[in-house]
Amino acid sequence: AGHEVCGGSISGMFGFFFCEGPVNSFQDAMKSDTAKFAKWHRGMLEEGVYLAPSQFEAGFMSLAHSEEDIDKTLEAAKRVFAKI
Repeated sequence: AGHEVCGGSISGMFGFFFCEGPVNSFQDAMKSDTAKFAKWHRGMLEEGVYLAPSQFEAGFMSLAHSEEDIDKTLEAAKRVFAKI
């Protein structure tokens, strides 16, 4: 879709930024496109996917999330990326 996105994860925690990475510091994170993230976040909410409302917060996975949940989330993200 042509969007600069980078991120990382550890165990069940993940995060990502709308910028060319890597993001290794708060100063790096401040270069991210918060307006684009806000549009993407709103689109994900409209798709029924509830994520942290800021690039500066972590998301969390758990054993309660099924493969089907993950697949639906990825498909929703693809649709939203195509719109923004």
